Amino acid sequence: MTPPRLLATSFLALVLFGTVGLRWLPGLYTGPRLSWLDSLFTATSAVCVTGLIVVDTATAFTPWGQAFLLLLIQLGGLGILTLTTALILVLGRRLSLSQQAVVSSGSSIAEQVDFRTLLKSVLRYTVLLEAVGAALLFMVWAPRFGLAAAWHAVFHSISAFCNAGFSTFSDSLMGFQKAPFTLTVIMLLVTLGGLGFLTLEELVRAWRLRHTRAHRRLSLHTRLVLATSAAFILFGAALFVPLEWRNSFQGLPSWARVLNGVFMSVTARTAGFNTIDYDLADDSANFVTILLMSIGGSPGSTAGGLKTTTFALLGLLAWSRLRGHGVTSWGGRSVPDGTIDRAIGLFVVALAGMILGVFLLVLFELGRTAPLGQGDAFLDFAFEAVSAFNTVGLSMGQTGGLSVAGKWLVIALMYLGRVGPLTFVAAISVARPTEGAREFRFAYEDVLVG
Repeated sequence: MTPPRLLATSFLALVLFGTVGLRWLPGLYTGPRLSWLDSLFTATSAVCVTGLIVVDTATAFTPWGQAFLLLLIQLGGLGILTLTTALILVLGRRLSLSQQAVVSSGSSIAEQVDFRTLLKSVLRYTVLLEAVGAALLFMVWAPRFGLAAAWHAVFHSISAFCNAGFSTFSDSLMGFQKAPFTLTVIMLLVTLGGLGFLTLEELVRAWRLRHTRAHRRLSLHTRLVLATSAAFILFGAALFVPLEWRNSFQGLPSWARVLNGVFMSVTARTAGFNTIDYDLADDSANFVTILLMSIGGSPGSTAGGLKTTTFALLGLLAWSRLRGHGVTSWGGRSVPDGTIDRAIGLFVVALAGMILGVFLLVLFELGRTAPLGQGDAFLDFAFEAVSAFNTVGLSMGQTGGLSVAGKWLVIALMYLGRVGPLTFVAAISVARPTEGAREFRFAYEDVLVG
């Protein structure tokens, strides 16, 4: 049981647990139970913090059913292994080597952050931020919903921080287009959840030590995460606002159009909440959404996607080569070639996964919803496949009408996107008999490219 297999198996076990629970536990539904396939779909979407739904969460589930979904979202958002390891540390028990290998992945990026401290911080940050978010939402929602505002606030705070996109409102957040406080709180929770716990821990340490000699500058990882995240939010907002100004934003005051444009940019990075109907949005805006969904959040966070640092490293690599530099550098630091190679590998595998997912979903679904040869719904299914693979949860209205084959495909895409394509490949790979021996290679021979 290698660390990648342990991670992949843990998420699979949690999905199966959620499926059985949704199928057999009493008191979860207001009407008939979900079928086995729809239970598997819903459990996968919750555990993989995606947000794609085949039934309306607000009306199909009782409060107990919504609470069960919230449990799956919380466990999936933090990562079942991370949560288990944090509990073990709290109890003072020792970790196995395989557990340490999984949960300390990337801890060498910032050596001043001990991975045990980081794991304890995971629970502390999660509880604190979700509690503060729920309190703020309750204060603004209480006059409108009364005591029911407490449950709505808790559910949306956890769902937002875990970048899940599930909502207890049938229209998600479309009823809050003119509610700046609500949208701001949701955006802050989504952004903080998408930065990554390593980045949050490093920022907190830097703030505490800002006036002492022990103060250290932020690691290259954290600086890249912050710079890239801010750049993509501004980039998306700068496109969404003019593209939807006279379309889905029509009828809103100017300040609300700008705010909703920013919200669209934030939520496209794997959050999954929506304040507009994407099926009625401009095709150009939906294409920008697909691009932002593909990038996603940051490593070590509750978000999915290709990850901000991966995209940043590829951009820095291209810029370095254009300037004739053999080493990729930024901010006074050079990035190891091995890290660049992993970023390229992840990009290739993820891109191939998304292309294959789009092709298969269009193949399964397009002929059922539109005459063959008429590709009016192509963008809808491409949007759906990219949203599933990058665990975003946004949809152009095709999820509920998917065929059996389409649902199985989306389930697979959500799982692969949450576990990570490289982790999945490593989990199913078979060790070679010669592993551990001296590596053999053939003679080098060059190939023309470009």
